[in-house]
Amino acid sequence: MPERVVCRICPHACVLVEGGHGLCRARVARGGAVVDENYGRVTSLALDPVEKKPLARWHPGSLVLSVGSYGCNLRCPFCQNAGIACAGEFDVPWQVMEPAEVVEEADQARSRGGIGIAYTYNEPFVGFEFMRDTARFAHERGLANVVVSNGMVNAEPLIEVLPYLDAANIDLKGFTQGFYDVVGGDLATVKATIEMLAGAPSCHLEVTTLVVPGMNDAVEEIDAAAAWLASLDPSIPYHLTRFFPSHRLRDRPPTPVSTLRELRRVARRHLDDVLLGNC
Repeated sequence: MPERVVCRICPHACVLVEGGHGLCRARVARGGAVVDENYGRVTSLALDPVEKKPLARWHPGSLVLSVGSYGCNLRCPFCQNAGIACAGEFDVPWQVMEPAEVVEEADQARSRGGIGIAYTYNEPFVGFEFMRDTARFAHERGLANVVVSNGMVNAEPLIEVLPYLDAANIDLKGFTQGFYDVVGGDLATVKATIEMLAGAPSCHLEVTTLVVPGMNDAVEEIDAAAAWLASLDPSIPYHLTRFFPSHRLRDRPPTPVSTLRELRRVARRHLDDVLLGNC
């Protein structure tokens, strides 16, 4: 029987034979270990306002060099970046950039208001090794690191990269395991990620929920999510974002703005700072 190895990055714990790929399509078994095959394979690179991450309360008006690859360990039917998040090696164009090259580009962007690097667009933790190496080098050059993630990451890799993270926005997809069954994830893991980041004094945290009509827009669900976030820190900025038809969920209407306003009112019972997005 071929030797099998287990991926350590997320709770899917994919068991792979040599050359086999994980559910994320970015990690591969090679030489008795599971590594990020997408290491340095950059599909997207742009100098963005931090507000687009979204980060509303961290260095407003600044820019970050946003870098993304391909692959994700969730399968959201409403994915906003399916072209790269659901892609594999042969599905999307990419260029190879070493960590030093990304850091050098971010360093050159200082003259235009750049303050660091954001790991975003696809799920950064499926390319954990590249993010870790780049983030470490960025800190050595005095640059900040931002991660935009679905939070589906085990504690060990998160702890390893946490000293290099200055800000994070975590997608809290919903607040029931039933919803996470739809997207292929684990609510308990995401909550543990948010809890760890909320307790890290060196990392600014914001949380986002894309509100999808008929799926996670119940008042009770948002009320419970906001109450739980407030139990960690009532000052955590919470973004409620408007859904528009996309990917495999094109038969559902956009979220009514009135729904978002009502959910903001509910969330503000618990949290100091609730923001609406895509309105």
